[in-house]
Amino acid sequence: MIIKQYELKKINLNNYRIYLFYGKNDGLKNDIINISFLKEFKGNLHKYDESEFIYNSEIIITELLNRSLFESEKIIIISRVTDKIKNIIEELNDKDLTDVKIILKSGILEKRSKLRIFCEKDKKIATIPLYEDNNINLTTVVTEFINKHKINLSRESINLLVSRASGDRGNLKNELDKILNYSISNKKIELSTIKKLSNLAEDYGVNELADHYLCKNKSSIFKILNENNFSDDDCMLILRTILSKSKRLLNFLEKFEISKNIDDVISGSKPPIFWKDKENVKKQIKSWNKDDLKNKIYKINEIETTIKENSKNSLNIVSDFIVNY
Repeated sequence: MIIKQYELKKINLNNYRIYLFYGKNDGLKNDIINISFLKEFKGNLHKYDESEFIYNSEIIITELLNRSLFESEKIIIISRVTDKIKNIIEELNDKDLTDVKIILKSGILEKRSKLRIFCEKDKKIATIPLYEDNNINLTTVVTEFINKHKINLSRESINLLVSRASGDRGNLKNELDKILNYSISNKKIELSTIKKLSNLAEDYGVNELADHYLCKNKSSIFKILNENNFSDDDCMLILRTILSKSKRLLNFLEKFEISKNIDDVISGSKPPIFWKDKENVKKQIKSWNKDDLKNKIYKINEIETTIKENSKNSLNIVSDFIVNY
């Protein structure tokens, strides 16, 4: 059943057990989920990436069907869903799952998407498309934020923040968090400072994702994918970060092949490796051989070309690549 964004305040979402939120506006998705489902929720919350859920689906479904009457409510959030999960959702929709809510989050789903068609036609499933915020909505978010925290921003500063949000209040809130931290010591923030703050865009989530990918830490990969609101626009940054670190690792493997001493390879690195990263690099050297890593480097270049041609599906393509190392 299709529920328009403006209808959300008029209906009781508790009347449904399965929900599909799709569209580019990840920030609005998270706002709705947090306010409507998680704000006062005291049960068990489980988060999965689609690949992880599909891989463990038999175990998860068995556990759901064999729940005790005394168990607390459960919410399951599955991110980056595609048509691959449709059959499992059909199966779950036919089960009598008491006190269980399943929330599906996806990027853009085309009209011909089998998952979207199934969810839209079934009256037991709430299907909610969420499109990009317009500048008026985002300006309202900023205005409410600065009024609440008594922060003084110029109209030009507000316009800059709104333009850099790219239609997603999730991006905007990341910038507002930086401003809130800065405002502890200064409530009046000049435009020049806003420019500097909003340029501090080094995404530690991307670097961590690349490191865990090369360490082959699947559980950490899933956790980062679940907890970060990566967008299609982040995919090229993710790929190039992994590519850069992979080329560095390939250089280490070539040196290790000669010296047979990991510590010597790491200590001789230029630029030097920070002490806190040394254990990760050791694990990466032990986890790969040269040929496999070279193949991955070639594959990354192929995926870059693919997502340039199919940008709407880039997040799913990159996520599949990362979890299936």
